[in-house]
Amino acid sequence: MLSRVYRSGSQSFTHRLLPWVQSTTLSRSCRVQPSAIRHVRSWSNIPFITVPLSRMHGKSFAHRSELKHAKRIVVKLGSAVVTRGDECGLALGRLASIVEQVSVLQNQGREMMLVTSGAVAFGKQRLRHEILLSQSVRQALHSGQNQLKEMAIPVLEARACAAAGQSGLMALYEAMFTQYSICAAQILVTNLDFHDEQKRRNLNGTLHELLRMNIVPIVNTNDAVVPPAEPNSDLQGVNVISVKDNDSLAARLAVEMKTDLLIVLSDVEGLFDSPPGSDDAKLIDIFYPGDQQSVTFGTKSRVGMGGMEAKVKAALWALQGGTSVVIANGTHPKVSGHVITDIVEGKKVGTFFSEVKPAGPTVEQQGEMARSGGRLLATLEPEQRAEIIHHLADLLTDQRDEILLANKKDLEEAEGRLAAPLLKRLSLSTSKLNSLAIGLRQIAASSQDSVGRVLRRTRIAKDLELEQVTVPIGVLLVIFESRPDCLPQVAALAIASGNGLLLKGGKEASHSNRILHLLTQEALSIHGVKEAVQLVNTREEVEDLCRLDKMIDLIIPRGSSQLVRNIQKAAKGIPVMGHSEGICHMYVDSEASVDKVTRLVRDSKCEYPAACNALETLLIHRDLLRTPLFDQIIDMLRVEQVKIHAGPKFASYLTFSPSEVKSLRTEYGDLELCIEVVDSVQEAIDHIHKYGSSHTDVIVTENEKTAEFFLQHVDSACVFWNASTRFSDGYRFGLGAEVGISTSRIHARGPVGLEGLLTTKWLLRGQDHVVSDFSEHGSLKYLHESLPIPQRNTN
Repeated sequence: MLSRVYRSGSQSFTHRLLPWVQSTTLSRSCRVQPSAIRHVRSWSNIPFITVPLSRMHGKSFAHRSELKHAKRIVVKLGSAVVTRGDECGLALGRLASIVEQVSVLQNQGREMMLVTSGAVAFGKQRLRHEILLSQSVRQALHSGQNQLKEMAIPVLEARACAAAGQSGLMALYEAMFTQYSICAAQILVTNLDFHDEQKRRNLNGTLHELLRMNIVPIVNTNDAVVPPAEPNSDLQGVNVISVKDNDSLAARLAVEMKTDLLIVLSDVEGLFDSPPGSDDAKLIDIFYPGDQQSVTFGTKSRVGMGGMEAKVKAALWALQGGTSVVIANGTHPKVSGHVITDIVEGKKVGTFFSEVKPAGPTVEQQGEMARSGGRLLATLEPEQRAEIIHHLADLLTDQRDEILLANKKDLEEAEGRLAAPLLKRLSLSTSKLNSLAIGLRQIAASSQDSVGRVLRRTRIAKDLELEQVTVPIGVLLVIFESRPDCLPQVAALAIASGNGLLLKGGKEASHSNRILHLLTQEALSIHGVKEAVQLVNTREEVEDLCRLDKMIDLIIPRGSSQLVRNIQKAAKGIPVMGHSEGICHMYVDSEASVDKVTRLVRDSKCEYPAACNALETLLIHRDLLRTPLFDQIIDMLRVEQVKIHAGPKFASYLTFSPSEVKSLRTEYGDLELCIEVVDSVQEAIDHIHKYGSSHTDVIVTENEKTAEFFLQHVDSACVFWNASTRFSDGYRFGLGAEVGISTSRIHARGPVGLEGLLTTKWLLRGQDHVVSDFSEHGSLKYLHESLPIPQRNTN
C-alpha cells in the first residue's frame, strides 16, 4: 500500500507512484484491485469543512460567488492536462494535484465526477515500450548488437492505444484516490449509451448509486470501440448532443446528472477576445450566450479531438441545461495545484459562463475606462483639475439632504449588525460634509503645482538638457470599509494628481457611496473626464481585484489592520501602500508636565479608539510610579472606562495588578490600553522599535534635549513631542485629505496626500545627439551642469 501524503502535487507523492507506474507500463497485465466501498470514511488527512450545499437544480448560478454552494460537480480533464508534453505518457505530478483537489472537495460533502482523457497517451507509452522491447530482442539475435537508436517505431493506431492504456489509466487513478481514503469507479461510454433510452437510464442509475455511496465515478469515452459521431446531431437543442469527444461527453453527463458545475480544464486560461498568445489578447472573465461573435478561436490543442470552439459549444449546451460552466487552465504549474478548489471557492479563475448579463461594465472594462480617463485628466490644466474639485466641494454642501438621506438608509440597514465604532465611521453629518468640503478646497489649492512640476534640470552637454518632472502613478485601487467620507477625499486627491481611480467600498455603505460617486462624476463631467473615477459595484472579491496587475498600478487599503494584511497577502505584483497595524506608543518622561499628560493620554486613547492613530501602549518612566501624576492618569482611564493591561515590568511593581498583557505587540482598536514601565528614554525607544508598527509615537516631556533625542532616534512614520497621536492625519497635517497612512519606507510615508500619488519621469531634449560622440575619442564631453528650476505661476 502506498503511504499517504497530503501535499498538492508533491514530489514525495509522485516519486512513490513512479516505480508503480513504470511497472504497470512494463507489465502485460496492470491491474490494481479496487478498494472496498467505504460507508465510513477516514478524515485523518483531509480538513473537514461544513459547506451549505443544498440547492434546486434547473437554473445555473448567476455569479461566481455562488459557486461555493455547488453540490454536484463534474471536472473534465483535457488531453493536454493529463498527458506529458511529448504526448507519450501521463503528467503524474499534475494528475496527483488534481486528484488531491477532487478529494478535498469530495471530503467536504460534495459529489465529484471526473471525465478524463489520457488512455491513448498511456497506451501509446506502453505499446512503444513493447515494440522497442520486441525489436531489441530480434536485433540482438540477428546482429548481436543493441541498435535501439536506429529502430523505427510504426505509427500506432489510436484505438489500439486506448485499449492498451485504459486499464493502466484507471489503475493509476485508483491508486491516487486511495491516498485520500476515496474509492473510484470506472465507466466507459459511447454515443449510443446516451441515445438508447434503456442504456441511458442504466447509466443514470449507476452514476446516482455510485454518488450515493461516496464513490467518485471516472468517466471516459470507450475509444477502443467508439463509432464516428453522428452527422448533423451535434449540439442541436437540450436533448440532443453527439458524444464525439470528452467536451461533449462532459456537457452531456453534466446535464444528464443535473450537476451544479462543470469545470473544463485545458491548456489555456479560458476564452480570449483574440487568439491566445497574440499581443492584444484579453481573457474574457464572464461569457454570455450570444457573445460568440466577440471571440476569435485559435488553433486546436496539441492533443485531443476538440478545440476551444468545441468547448464553448459544449459549455453553452450545458449552461442551457442548467449547469454552470468554467473553462480554465489545468496545466500552468503555478495554478494547477489549486485551480479546481479556487473555482469552487468563487475566485476569478478562467472564463465563467453565465446567463445573467450585468447592466453595467465589468471591472476589467472599468479599469480600462479609469486608465484612459486618468490620462485625459492628467492632460488638463491645473486650473481645470482644481475647478473640478471645487465643484465637487460645492456639491457636497448643495446636495447635503440627498447624501444624508442615503446615509440614513445605510445606518438603518447596519443597525444591529455593526459594532458601535463601525457605525460611527459609517455615519455622515452636516458637520462632516462641511469639513469634507473645506478639505477638498485645500486639495484644489495645492493641486495648482502638482502634475508636471519640474524637480530637477541638468545640462548634459551643449544643446542636450534633461528634466525630471512629476507625473501621476497611473490607476489607483482604493479599498475602504465603512467610511463613505473616504470616497470624495480619495477622489479629490486622484483628480488633483491626474490619476485614474477604482473605488471598492464596503457594502454597508452602498447607498452613501453610490450618491457620492454620482456627484464625483458630475463634477468630472464639466471637463469631459467623467470615467476617470469608477466605483466597483459588481460582486468582485477583493482578492480578485488584487490580481488585476495589468490594470492597477497601486493598491491603497483604508480599513482594519486585518483588511490591510489580507490585501498585502493577496496582491501579486501590485504595490500596496498602507500599514498592517497601528500600534502607537506614548512615552511619559520623568520630566513630563502634570497638566499636559492627562489631556494627551485621554485624547490619544479615548477620542476615537477605533482609529489606526489611537494610542495602544503607554510607556511610563519608573520614577513616576506612585506619584500624583501616575494616579491622575489611572483615575482618568477608569473614568473613561478604559480596560488596562499590565506589561510584565509594570505588573512586577504591583501587588494587585490588572491582567497581564498577552502580547506587547497588540492593536486593541477599542477602549483598552497596555501600560508598561521603562527606566529611560533609550529604553522607551528600544521598546517602540521592538513592539511598535512604525506608525505614530509620542514623547511627553518638558526637557527639550530629551525630546529632540526621541524625535531623532525613533524610526516611525510620525514622531511627536507633546502632541496627541491623533494628529497623524492628512487633513490635520494640512494635506486636505489622505488616501491612507503608510508605514512603508519606499515612496511615501505617514499620511499620504497629493505628493504621495505622484511619481516622476525624465524628459531629454537634444539636437541629433548620439552616445558615440561622448566616447574617449568622440567630439563631445559631458557637462552635467545643474540648471535653475522655473517657478510656476500658481495664482
